[in-house]
Amino acid sequence: MKSFLIFIILYTALPNFLFAQLSPPATLSRVNRFSITGRVTNQKNDSAMAGASVYIPDLKTGTATDEKGYYTLQNIPAGDYIIQAGFVGYKSNLKNISLTQNMTLNFTMTESITEEMEVVVTGSSKATSIRRSPIPIVAVNRQYLQQNLSTNIIDAISHVPGINAVTTGPNVSKPFIRGLGFNRILTLYDGVRQEGQQWGDEHGIEIDQNTVDRVEVVKGPASLIYGSDAVAGVINLIPVNPATGDGVVGGISNEYQTNNGLIANSATLAGSKNSFTWRGTFTHKMATNYRNKIDGRVYGTAFRETDFSGLIGLNRDWGYSHLGFSTYNDLQEIPDGSRDSATRRFTKQITEADTIRPIVSRSELQSYKITPLHQRVQHYRLYTANSFSVGKGRVALNLAYQKSIRQEFSHPQSPEVAGLYLILNTFSYDVKYYFREKKGFSLTTGINGMYQNNNPEKGTDFIIPAYHQFDAGPFIFVKKSLSKLEIAGGLRYDIRNFNNEALFTKEDPATGFTYAVSGANRTGAQKPFYAYQHTFSGVSGSVGLSYRFSDNLTAKLNIGRGFRAPNISEISANGVHPGTSIYQLGNLNFKPEFSLQEDLGINYNTPHITINAEIFNNNVSNFIFNQKVLNNKGEDSVIVPGNQTFQFQAAKAHLYGAEISVDIHPHPLDWLHFENSLSLVYGNNQGVNNQKSLSDSSKYLPFVPPLHTFSEIRGNFKKLSRHFSNAFVKVQLENYAAQKRVYLAYNTETYTPGYRTVNAGFGADVTNAKGKTIVTFSVIADNLFDVAYQSHLNRLKYFEPYPNSSRQYNGIYNMGRNFSLKLNFPLSFKSKQTT
Repeated sequence: MKSFLIFIILYTALPNFLFAQLSPPATLSRVNRFSITGRVTNQKNDSAMAGASVYIPDLKTGTATDEKGYYTLQNIPAGDYIIQAGFVGYKSNLKNISLTQNMTLNFTMTESITEEMEVVVTGSSKATSIRRSPIPIVAVNRQYLQQNLSTNIIDAISHVPGINAVTTGPNVSKPFIRGLGFNRILTLYDGVRQEGQQWGDEHGIEIDQNTVDRVEVVKGPASLIYGSDAVAGVINLIPVNPATGDGVVGGISNEYQTNNGLIANSATLAGSKNSFTWRGTFTHKMATNYRNKIDGRVYGTAFRETDFSGLIGLNRDWGYSHLGFSTYNDLQEIPDGSRDSATRRFTKQITEADTIRPIVSRSELQSYKITPLHQRVQHYRLYTANSFSVGKGRVALNLAYQKSIRQEFSHPQSPEVAGLYLILNTFSYDVKYYFREKKGFSLTTGINGMYQNNNPEKGTDFIIPAYHQFDAGPFIFVKKSLSKLEIAGGLRYDIRNFNNEALFTKEDPATGFTYAVSGANRTGAQKPFYAYQHTFSGVSGSVGLSYRFSDNLTAKLNIGRGFRAPNISEISANGVHPGTSIYQLGNLNFKPEFSLQEDLGINYNTPHITINAEIFNNNVSNFIFNQKVLNNKGEDSVIVPGNQTFQFQAAKAHLYGAEISVDIHPHPLDWLHFENSLSLVYGNNQGVNNQKSLSDSSKYLPFVPPLHTFSEIRGNFKKLSRHFSNAFVKVQLENYAAQKRVYLAYNTETYTPGYRTVNAGFGADVTNAKGKTIVTFSVIADNLFDVAYQSHLNRLKYFEPYPNSSRQYNGIYNMGRNFSLKLNFPLSFKSKQTT
């Protein structure tokens, strides 16, 4: 509550910025305001497109066309913008304007043959198109998210070339970009960096996937704009924009999945009236244990999640001011892999001593009830996003407060007592000034960072100490646009002041549990953590260009340097992590990681074929990775029985690879798509100071995904019949090659065989006699032939109590055949279009 009050005080103490109900200051009121009017029509027959959206991303303002296709945007400050016109089933139409007077701007919409070139805001100073951005960026829209099967937002994008997910069951997924993940990827939600306990292997992303409208992924260092933790890239999760025009819109979505009995329901409403906008979403989902034909049902993989989020805001002639919030509450089981030695049926822990383990009954395996040993993850976010016209430029101010509470209940005879209990408070700030573009030259400067404190002292297990840190990073970003050439780059300096505190513990003689103590109670206490203070700093930056040889061919080149300070676990860990069966040790001697990555890409786009090809080369200094510890006999080092000991190490790393995607859409068969992609990344461990004596077992990096190919043949039909439109039918073939380039040293990783899976699906909009959509449905099947496989990035493949057994199957396998039925009911109330 104290942290929440501090945020409110900060928010209300900025009268020069947050004046939603006040008249704008004189400096702001002198900015010239203009109106933009026009019409949106269909290219085929020049007919009006009623209900099309016209949107300015940089100002977060827009409207919808009336029944004759006309629109009006009023009180737009002078400046340079991208305006985007959009309509379901049609390619986004983007136009760059320099607004110095009232203007008329018409849009002609064409049916979407290729994947539309989304407007992006990630990794650049202001909104730009993917084709013009030198930085390698990929975007997926809401249609893609709805037409593919997943149980969380990271799984939903894991088929995109260059993107993978490290999983610990069906609802715990962490993103990997080109072989790098964990704290090397920065996740944003509505422009705010997501802060939880992301250093943990089994810690997922605490975001409701039903609120996400679009995902933009920067593949490569993005520390220049966002600071530490973006050395591998950025995943920007963009929520649904508030309604355009005056009215209330929304939808109710329902989903059922057959494999784990997932039941997911979500409702969204959004409204707009004059300059006031609002949005709200409620989601609940639950699932029992998933199954495959090797393990049967996997005990300890059920989950239950409840989310609520909302936003209110004003869009006025001085800019906009939005206030948003979200709550996330997840009850998540994590399996320990224990089995009966004779039958290999799953067993469960029922006592602290853990000397007797009964076999899990069939009814328990099929139950939706969460077991006493589970995790509870809560995440609360309150944030404000603001943009104000100041002089001849624009100021963007984003403030956020987040509270992450992670409890891991690991005491079967005292299920109400949390073993791990972490409370993380984060205040983040981001201020940018966008200078007015002049002769194709634009300049952005700003500063962002965060203050963070973490308290682990309410639990009985301690893997990290309490700590606090403060980040600050000023930067400058410049861009020059010519007719065919765009050059962009900048510099940033980051500094992080890090402090962890000493921790004293004593054992309660009555319960046997260990508790943190302070003050006079420290006498005779253990001291697992000592005080430590350090300042990490570094320079990051990038420079790149894109050149449009023709309307069909664009080439890109970018060189970027990323910066990442070590996280709390890498520095100070010293204890058992209940969710992983690992005793983790940190290392106080780490220096910051720096990456230097070169990217080269081409885009070729015609009415018949679209080709994207990218190659990259990435060298990382002080690369931190986890390594199993052996004793002097070459056996597993055991500090606490039942837990393998790991310690973080640092070395030089070299990663390189490529992504290629080809979409064949033979015109005039515009309904037909044959999409193919290939992703390849190699990761080499170069040791310390490029040592040449690395053994064959340690010359590769851990957690590097294997060669991945993906093919999809899909038919899209705008009008299937009188009552069915926007229909699709598809078949997918996904192939993962065997991964033999693994970090075998100390039994840290093992070889993973290759596998292939087939997916399929179909769906459509069901309309009434007037053509209005009543419901959108889809039926999707994953792993149609029920292949038994283990993903190389599936941590459950190592959850095996008998690793040296001669049995054919070790570890836990991925999910088997799964069908999904989705129903989405759109809502619209008294929608009044702007004329």
